[in-house]
Amino acid sequence: MRPKIPPTSQRPITFYVVKGRPDACGRGCDRWIAAEGTIDAGAAPRFRRFLHKVPDRGLPIYFSSPGGNLDQAVAMGAMLRERSAVARVGRTEAEECGFEAQDSDVCLKLKASGRELRGDLSTRGVVCASACPYLILGAAIREIAPDAVLGVHSPKVVTFFRIETPTAEMRAAANKRGLDRADQLLTNYITRMGGDLGLLRLADTVRYEDMHVLTRDEIARFGIDRRGHVETPWLFEFSTRSMVQKIVAERNDTDKSFRLFAWRLTCFDLDRFALEFRRPAASAASPASVRVALGSANSLALSSSPVTLQGFEFWGTQFRRATLLSLSDAPHFDFTEAAQGPDGVGPSRTSRLSNEGLAPALDRLLATCAPAKVNTAGARSDIVDPAK
Repeated sequence: MRPKIPPTSQRPITFYVVKGRPDACGRGCDRWIAAEGTIDAGAAPRFRRFLHKVPDRGLPIYFSSPGGNLDQAVAMGAMLRERSAVARVGRTEAEECGFEAQDSDVCLKLKASGRELRGDLSTRGVVCASACPYLILGAAIREIAPDAVLGVHSPKVVTFFRIETPTAEMRAAANKRGLDRADQLLTNYITRMGGDLGLLRLADTVRYEDMHVLTRDEIARFGIDRRGHVETPWLFEFSTRSMVQKIVAERNDTDKSFRLFAWRLTCFDLDRFALEFRRPAASAASPASVRVALGSANSLALSSSPVTLQGFEFWGTQFRRATLLSLSDAPHFDFTEAAQGPDGVGPSRTSRLSNEGLAPALDRLLATCAPAKVNTAGARSDIVDPAK
C-alpha cells in the first residue's frame, strides 16, 4: 500500500536556530536550523538573509515542507551547496510555544523573531514534498531518515495573461512553455548537483494533483541519500502506550534492495519490559529465529513463533530491568536473524545497531512506567528473563 502524505502547514517557510538536548541532532550535535513551511515566492532571498546571520556554517538544516515555488527551491538548493550544508528532513517542536500549536500565529511569530529557541526533533512521518526534494538535493550531504517522507509529482504552471479571457490554445501553449522551462531548469540543476535524472523522469509521470512517495531504493538510486544503512536514534514516543523505538533501512547484499525494520521497547512496570522487533514477512514459510546480543555475556532470544500481520512479522521477548540497563550501557547491540533450511541449517545475517539516544529516551520512558508489582508476600511478580 502506498503511504499517504499527511497534511502539512501551508504557511510561508520559516527559518530559525534551535538548541536541543545533548546529541539531539546526532552524536555531539545539539544545535540545528529548522526550515518549516511552504516555499513561497520570497523564500530564497529570505533564506539568504537568514544564513548570513548564522555564523556557524556547520549546523545541519532540517526541512519540513509540502513544497511550493520551484524557482525558489532551486535557488535555495544552490545556497546549500555554497555552504557545504548538511540537509535532513525533520520537524522541530519549539518549547517556547508551550501549549500553542507549532503552526499557530503565536508560535510562528516566535520562530520568525530571530531568537534561538529550545526544542526537540522528530523525523517520523515528516514530509518534504513537491519542490522540497530538489531543494534537499542541493546540499553537499543529504541524510534522509528511514521514517521521513519524500514525495514528488510533476510541476504546476501558473501563467498570468495580459488579456482577460485567453483562448484554450493560448493556455495550452503557455502551459507547454512553462513545463519545458521547468524541465530544463531541473535537468541542469540535478546534473549540477550530482543527482540522477531518473528522479525528474519519475516525477513527470505523476500528475500534479497526485504524489508519489519515494521508496528507499529510489532515494538511493536517484542520489538523494546513497547510504546503504540508515537508522534513527532511539526515540521516546508518547501515545496510547509510551514506547522507545528505532527504525532502520538496510540494503540487502544480494539484490541491493532495501528493507525497513523497527525495534520497540515498552514497559509493563518499572521492573518488567518488552522488546518487539518488526520486519517484512518472509516469503518462505520456513521457521526462523531472531536473537539480540547485549555483549559477550548476555543475549535475548525473541519469540520462536512470530505474529504475522499486514505483511509484517512481529517478534518479541520480555525481560527485567537489569537486562534493560545492560542494553542501554552498551554503545551498540548486535542482532542475528537465521532461517532454517531443509537440512535444518539456513542462512543467517547479523547487523550491528547504534544505541544512540537510548539513555535519554529510557529516562523519559521510565518516568511513565507504573511501579513494580509485588505479591502478597512482598516479592516481585515473577517473570522469566531470557538473558539469565
